[in-house]
Amino acid sequence: MTKIYSDLYQFTYVLEPMKLSMHQYLLLAEEPILIQTGAVPQTQITLPRLKELLGGKPLKYVLISHFESDECGGLALVLEQYPKAAAVCSETTARQIWDFGIARNVQIVKPGETFGGSDFEFEVIAYPSETHLWEGVLFAENRRGIFFSSDLMFQMGETHGQVTESDWESAIAASGAEQLPNIEMQDKLRRDLRSISPNFVASGHGACIKIINST
Repeated sequence: MTKIYSDLYQFTYVLEPMKLSMHQYLLLAEEPILIQTGAVPQTQITLPRLKELLGGKPLKYVLISHFESDECGGLALVLEQYPKAAAVCSETTARQIWDFGIARNVQIVKPGETFGGSDFEFEVIAYPSETHLWEGVLFAENRRGIFFSSDLMFQMGETHGQVTESDWESAIAASGAEQLPNIEMQDKLRRDLRSISPNFVASGHGACIKIINST
């Protein structure tokens, strides 16, 4: 567990033997927000640390980019401890969460929408995640300038607490958008990323990125 940026904490589980770091984040706002849960083994490790940081505060939201084990595999465990937390996700992910009986308190968001609280505001960005092309979403927290990249900007290795530097255009170029199956989808994702100007990228896999020359 590391305070990685502002009031953002990073939790990491390294998947062996491939050395894949899977990061989750707690935004310790006035109404705290968990970004991704990790798979069940990671959630079991993370929950005691999460409780320590929250100090009795409830979770407001659990943000889920798409339906995959490291994004929401441990959601049921989180909701056992924080039953009032709402899972925030796309309509497609919501149907999967409902159908598997994982959660009913789900807030569906669409690209271009914003949602917020007293000290945070999230912007929603379209994300056809590369593995399965289901409809997903990415989240950018505008007040702090944090972009949660999920499976974009992907790197292997043990990268807990690591932060590199890059300008935003270079980060977009290295985002992995080329893995999408056609030029139109690739270009749209890049355009959507260029519509935001983050100060910090909280990576799902790999080192986080401090954005330099951000405007």
